[in-house]
Amino acid sequence: MRLALPILGGQLAQTANGFVDTMMAGRVGAEDLAAVAVGASIWVPLFLFMTGVLMSATPILSRHLGGEAYHRVNPVAQQGLWLALGLGLFSAVVLRSMGPLLGLMDVDPAIRPLVAGYLDALSWGMPGAAVLLALRSYTEAMNHTRPVLWISVIGLAINIPANYVLIYGKLGFPAMGGVGCGWATSLVMWCMALMMGAYIRRHPVYRPARLTLRERHLELASLGYMLRLGLPVGLSIFFEVSIFAVIALLISRLGPEIVAGHQIALNFTSLIFMIPLSFALAATVRVGHARGRHDSAGLSRAVRCSLAMTGGIGLVAGLALIVSRPWIPHIYTDNPEVIALAAHLLLFAGIYQVSDALQVCANGCLRGFEDTAWPMLMTLVAYWGVGLPVGYVLGLTDLWGPAMGPAGFWIGLVSGLTAAAVLLGIRLRWRLRQPLAAQAGADVGLRQSA
Repeated sequence: MRLALPILGGQLAQTANGFVDTMMAGRVGAEDLAAVAVGASIWVPLFLFMTGVLMSATPILSRHLGGEAYHRVNPVAQQGLWLALGLGLFSAVVLRSMGPLLGLMDVDPAIRPLVAGYLDALSWGMPGAAVLLALRSYTEAMNHTRPVLWISVIGLAINIPANYVLIYGKLGFPAMGGVGCGWATSLVMWCMALMMGAYIRRHPVYRPARLTLRERHLELASLGYMLRLGLPVGLSIFFEVSIFAVIALLISRLGPEIVAGHQIALNFTSLIFMIPLSFALAATVRVGHARGRHDSAGLSRAVRCSLAMTGGIGLVAGLALIVSRPWIPHIYTDNPEVIALAAHLLLFAGIYQVSDALQVCANGCLRGFEDTAWPMLMTLVAYWGVGLPVGYVLGLTDLWGPAMGPAGFWIGLVSGLTAAAVLLGIRLRWRLRQPLAAQAGADVGLRQSA
């Protein structure tokens, strides 16, 4: 709980930034709002991929800290920073290269310049965002997650006035509209990265294994291992995000009311998903520390505790969704057709809450084991081999009965998430049965420093 709750608060604060951007850009006009929405659909998956890759530092650092190999923490954390800088610069180049592709994506010509300007402005903040993610992995591995919460809240507090000044043109700045959102987000990313760096440098909790650049370390073998560990995590996140995007694209032909109802149900359940996700991130740290201590009993206890807590959260969330689903859509709209459809879809969302919570927790535990390649393949099979085909057949064809529309796709989500929970649970059970000596990981940097 001490690890997970600050992470949850930080996740909610970061989500609020997107809400603020949407609300403030929408007050300028529909074109600016659409530009921010299209731009977000491009940069957010890229950011999430980068987040997944940089998660690889957390289990490695946790294992070193659990084993009290403090001399390895600074070199390994530095490899995370070098990887972050590379990913941040790569992401910036990708965003600045999207202009010619907007036409191929059939983006409305009226908003293409706004989307390109928004992405260009936001590209300047991607290296800062990557550095922040690397520092976040370090502080979470140190069992110190409170700065994640407070710095996220401060970032939100900076974002609101920055948006106000740059979107509407205050304090001598020109009115940039939706493009101003991109500049404000870049400013917030760098401010948060600098604040996290200053906090880590000065707070005494990091003294046993402080990250410092006074002596620079570049270990290509360790950097390569971190990339091999993180790349499957980034791809797993991409698989999960992309299936929701594909479903939204497939049902877009069914009419605006159906799309709106689907989006309401998806948006609300995405907020709920942050709770088990935060506990899964904490589970990664707990498992890594136990492995570093060679504590078999502690390892088993950490996994059981994490699964029990996230399973309980999923059960409570599912029951709450099923009971309150007639009222939830009223938060978003007063259209009776949209409300009826969203309430119906939230029934399926309530059914899959336990499976969703258990699969994300099992994945978090497996990251603590530094086991990412097989989980990536399992999530690929579950989402794209089970969930999407089942949803497509039930939603748009008469193969298994009359086409069910969006409800068929949500049944597909139930199937895919359940398959992911079963497959990842089997993999986690197999991991727990392996001797700790066989789980020591392949961090070549540790062997190099012997």
